[in-house]
Parts: sequence; structure tokens; C-alpha cells
Amino acid sequence: MTDGQTETLYNAIGGDRTVRALTHRFYELMDTLPEAARCRAIHPADLSGSEEKFYEYLTGWLGGPPLYTDKRGHPRLRSRHFGAAIGAEERDEWLLCFTRALEETVQHPQLRTIILEPVTRLAHHMQNKDE
Repeated sequence: MTDGQTETLYNAIGGDRTVRALTHRFYELMDTLPEAARCRAIHPADLSGSEEKFYEYLTGWLGGPPLYTDKRGHPRLRSRHFGAAIGAEERDEWLLCFTRALEETVQHPQLRTIILEPVTRLAHHMQNKDE
């Protein structure tokens, strides 16, 4: 960029269109992959609210507009998910869905790596159940 602005991951991956596609595909995979059944089971029957919240969160996290925090305040992700029993299996199934959705929606491999590394750390942090 020539005007001194910092490039964000949000812009680098394609902005709103890509974040919408990523979150939609993520929940589509969670809802249909047999190998994601445990992760799916800890979500509500209707995934539309979860998808919208995840879209809002990812938009801001990737450097786009702070949709989530503007609507809901600080994410407090771990405490907001404490009611769901998240063990290693649920965590790994969530990561499977996210990784596949990311691979299908973000074209540049280096951008996928940049996004996936902190998301993987976050997924491990969200685990709240010992096996």
C-alpha cells in the first residue's frame, strides 16, 4: 500500500465476502461432517446465531470492523463457552472444520498459515474438559 496504511488480514484475504464465506463453510462442515459430530453436539440446533457471532468476531479479529465488540462488548471467549464441555475431541473436530473451511475460502497458503497458528492456540485454550 502506498498511502502508509497497514494491510490487515481482513483486507488481504478479501474482506467481508471471504469472512462470510469462511464462517458459512465452517458451520456447513460442522453440520455435515460425521467426524465433527461431537463438536456439533455442543452447539444449538439452529447454527445461524452461532454463525453470525463467529462472523462478527472473525471480522474484528482479522482487522476489519469491530462488529462483535460494538454489539456485545469484550469477547470473553473462554467464559462464554464455559457451559459447553470442550474436550480434546471437540477441540480437534472444531479445528478440522475451521482448517477445511479456511483451505476452501482463503486462496493464499501463507495467509492461511498466519491465520491458523493463533486460531489453533486459541482452540487449545478453549478446552475446558479433561479426558
